[in-house]
Amino acid sequence: MKNYHWIKIFESEIEMNNSISLGTLLPMQLRNEKICLTKTEKGIYAFQEKCPHNGALLSKGFCTKNNEIVCPIHRYSFDLSSGKATSGGALYLKCYPIETKKDGVYIGIEAKWWEF
Repeated sequence: MKNYHWIKIFESEIEMNNSISLGTLLPMQLRNEKICLTKTEKGIYAFQEKCPHNGALLSKGFCTKNNEIVCPIHRYSFDLSSGKATSGGALYLKCYPIETKKDGVYIGIEAKWWEF
């Protein structure tokens, strides 16, 4: 079982929906991890900011109607639900869970083994 640090990113789901529009790519840094947040027709997703192929900033890329993020340099694409590469090789994008609670919207950052 994974242990997470849950970090509030929005005070409510309404604030989140007002702050991030469809297709927007929003970079942020939480607990020393560079994360990108996006909203598609299928929901809100959080994933690592750098492309696992060559380190390009995915916040400079774009989302497709197939619920993928596409790297701006080599056009590798990754499924936002699973992190699995959909083109360009057998790479995985690290994805972060998002939870909506009564007091806000949170991203889960996996705790290191020495933190629990």
